[in-house]
Amino acid sequence: FFFLCNLFLVPAAASKNKVKGSQGQFPLTQNVTVVEGGTAILTCRVDQNDNTSLQWSNPAQQTLYFDDKKALRDNRIELVRASWHELSISVSDVSLSDEGQYTCSLFTMPVKTSKAYLTVLGVPEKPQISGFSSPVMEGDLMQLTCKTSGSKPAADIRWFKNDKEIKDVKYLKEEDANRKTFTVSSTLDFRVDRSDDGVAVICRVDHESLNATPQVAMQVLEIHYTPSVKIIPSTPFPQEGQPLILTCESKGKPLPEPVLWTKDGGELPDPDRMVVSGRELNILFLNKTDNGTYRCEATNTIGQSSAEYVLIVHDVPNTLLPTTIIPSLTTATVTTTVAITTSTTTSATTSSVRDPNALAGQTGPDHALIGGIVAVVVFVTLCSIFLLGRYLARHKGTYLTNEAKGAEDAPDADTAIINAEGSQVNAEEKKEYFI
Repeated sequence: FFFLCNLFLVPAAASKNKVKGSQGQFPLTQNVTVVEGGTAILTCRVDQNDNTSLQWSNPAQQTLYFDDKKALRDNRIELVRASWHELSISVSDVSLSDEGQYTCSLFTMPVKTSKAYLTVLGVPEKPQISGFSSPVMEGDLMQLTCKTSGSKPAADIRWFKNDKEIKDVKYLKEEDANRKTFTVSSTLDFRVDRSDDGVAVICRVDHESLNATPQVAMQVLEIHYTPSVKIIPSTPFPQEGQPLILTCESKGKPLPEPVLWTKDGGELPDPDRMVVSGRELNILFLNKTDNGTYRCEATNTIGQSSAEYVLIVHDVPNTLLPTTIIPSLTTATVTTTVAITTSTTTSATTSSVRDPNALAGQTGPDHALIGGIVAVVVFVTLCSIFLLGRYLARHKGTYLTNEAKGAEDAPDADTAIINAEGSQVNAEEKKEYFI
């Protein structure tokens, strides 16, 4: 009753207290946006006021506060500030039904009002991903759906895979039963492969009520696929006598274990020397009989795969240091076959001359060595000629001396010729040397 009396008495009092400047008075308000469950502050200000009363009313035109007096019994509504220049109230635990247009009235003659619209944001529920059944086979088409309800206005849904946004998706928006909020869903279709195994697919919900902290739902993919096989040798150039390890690198889901090793389509020929340890084939020491095609085969519940390695065992290279041929001096013995001996020695010496760097892989001639050999040959030839000249000189003197033997005591020339040792009578004793 006291409140109703005030409603009727105040306008009259206000008019009595009204001064000439009251025509310039006008209430000022601002629109307010609040998240559902939060607290809204409604403020009405008057720059110039001559003790005129202020009042807040809700969208249903129910009076909430008249100056500092509470009119509506609602524990959520409280007075924040009341003065001649301002009337502020708070509404806590705001619900969607609180949304609407609130009115601030200044009781002048006539009454002046200002409107403030209260917007309540509906917070979207945590999204859920459906449509995934584990495991998925490689090559299958997968369809994932992300759904969230209770958003106002309608939330936005985005998809991410490997931290990369997927744009080609379907989007659906529906009104909830209260006709105020929305249910939003988005569908992602893609064909999976082995690279998708272990990848996190993320559905992200963006909404202005989330204060820049989006809600997310994540689904880790599990993809089953046939093995992939690769053989890795321990050395790229296997040599005879050395060990060799062949590693069978197999990837698949489920993981293939163990692997099967074969050679040329059959079992390993020498189990004592060819040891299989897990995915490794260890050949202790290589020989030429190990040449062939080695096959590694991996199998899981999805399928089978294999890889081959052709082994060629190489000879161990002979690494020889470059050698220098030092020709030896040939001592020429002058005999009746001196010319033949000289010719044979030269030919043998010449034929034995080779490039000393040929074994080391060099193709250019050694000019110093060739010069040395030529000098030796010339030296031997000169020595042979010198010795032969001396021999011929001595032989000629002996021949002339023998021709004069027996002619010293001859009485005449005819007798001297007959008695001489070099005559035709002794012709069989003469020896001739041919060079």
